[in-house]
Amino acid sequence: MGSPGHGSGAERDIDDLPRNDANYTALTPLWFLERAAVVHPDRAAVVHGPVRYTWAETYRRCRRLASALAQRSVGPGSTIAVIAPNVPALYEAHFGVPMSGAVVNCVNIRLNADTIAFLLDHSVAEVVMVDQEFFTLAEESLKILAKKKKWSFRPPILIVIGDPTCDARSLQYALGRGAIEYEEFLKTGDPEFNWKPPKDEWQSIALGYTSGTTSSPKGVVLHHRGAYVMALGVAMVWGMPEGAVYLWTLPMFHCNGWCYTWALAAVCGTNICLRQVSPKAIYSGIVNHGITHMCAAPVVFNNLINAPASETFLPLPRVVNIMVAGASPTPSLLAALSVRGFRVTHTYGLSETYGPSTVCAWKPEWDSLPLEERSRLHCRQGVRYTALEGLDVVDPKTMAPVPADGKSYGEIVMRGNAVMKGYLKNPKANAEAFAGGWYHSGDLGVKHPDGYIEVKDRAKDIIISGGENISSLEVEKAVYQHPAVLEASVVARADEQWGESPCAFVTPKDGVDRSDEAALAGDIMRFCRERLPGYWVPKSVVFGPLPKTATGKIKKHELRAKAKELGPVRKSRM
Repeated sequence: MGSPGHGSGAERDIDDLPRNDANYTALTPLWFLERAAVVHPDRAAVVHGPVRYTWAETYRRCRRLASALAQRSVGPGSTIAVIAPNVPALYEAHFGVPMSGAVVNCVNIRLNADTIAFLLDHSVAEVVMVDQEFFTLAEESLKILAKKKKWSFRPPILIVIGDPTCDARSLQYALGRGAIEYEEFLKTGDPEFNWKPPKDEWQSIALGYTSGTTSSPKGVVLHHRGAYVMALGVAMVWGMPEGAVYLWTLPMFHCNGWCYTWALAAVCGTNICLRQVSPKAIYSGIVNHGITHMCAAPVVFNNLINAPASETFLPLPRVVNIMVAGASPTPSLLAALSVRGFRVTHTYGLSETYGPSTVCAWKPEWDSLPLEERSRLHCRQGVRYTALEGLDVVDPKTMAPVPADGKSYGEIVMRGNAVMKGYLKNPKANAEAFAGGWYHSGDLGVKHPDGYIEVKDRAKDIIISGGENISSLEVEKAVYQHPAVLEASVVARADEQWGESPCAFVTPKDGVDRSDEAALAGDIMRFCRERLPGYWVPKSVVFGPLPKTATGKIKKHELRAKAKELGPVRKSRM
């Protein structure tokens, strides 16, 4: 947005020096790529299986992409949807698309055709770039859209991304349906294309849709300024060094890879693409590619520490920095990761804040504490990133900050450059989200005496039993400590006596005897009773795999639906 003007409302200054082309440029992360190509032209920028591109090559490829789009009249005001896992083309789209002036929309590959049709329609996508494995999904989405729009449907330019690690038949099918192959599309562009940065840093750079579990997904619009400050901010809070080697365990389509897509160019690092995430692939990346950093939701790291010995490589050849966010990690998970040689940074944020925007900033004096106490402190969501100007826990009705006592619940709110422009074409949702001059996260939390915040629950996940609030996250922490539990999620279930009571959905570890599930459930309840207030103890335990999103978050809305199907917990007749 730039600095204030010199109108009558401007603040006084010591001078009246104006902005000019020499001293003011709109902030954009696109310059990071140009610089990386100059500083380290021959360093590996993007590696995927047999494919390896240097920073000089990546810069040329991104300019080709921008040029090819511009030649087809795609530019400012256009949206380009990319449906792909973590492959080089998706990384390149983060630079090449905005270099053309257009907005990149990275689509979650686990969405169904109906939802993708909604997104393509809502965003008016003029181009759809799709990985060969997901071409039929895109094709089905466009058919749904064509049927809905009838004569007004304008088919987008369809580009298929080939992958040498995939079966060639899906690529041949896509080409037979008239799609343009991505590499052929790049050949039509100029590798020396003279791209222009945005004139205004408030210009949109990316569009991303929230999971939309309860209603139509909301389109989160991000600007160049926020992407710039957050790309530097995410590298800074992690102490990410120049030349970091980053493993893409986190989907790039999730909050633009928490801005590490742009940050890796800023630190001239190396992106190691991972098409499918598994413990074996992660350990193999650590050993074979010299991985120094990676991000993921707790569920990915939970699988990592519970992987069979045949898939692990321990001890680690070096300290590996991991960032965990997307859901609250349990103290037991943080402890297990630390013991194995992973250095854990715990962060928290939302799509609306460019991904994680708070960090549990580690203090040296905590190093001497017992492991359990360290892990408990580490579980907190912490303090604001340097790139976020405001963070607080407030009473949502009065907007007054709650006492910093670690007990008083309030809503977590943020403000500053790391907050989205708003939701696309959704004034009602924007008015609610920005009420009172803050962004409302919808998460309930507390503020501790040291100023660190801690998420206690999503407002919609809180369990109200006999009029008392129960934090589902606190119950989950206790369930996770049981030696037989691999994964757990706790939701409210109707209860004849108390209105609601906690219901735990549990995936047992491999090798656990499940022949008597009632006995196992009873043991988990007994275990929790030793650690929790009586009314917090799950009244029911259900065993089975947990449904997850593409980023590894547990789909609590599906578990709530299952709990509803179970009917209420019967009132004791005793």
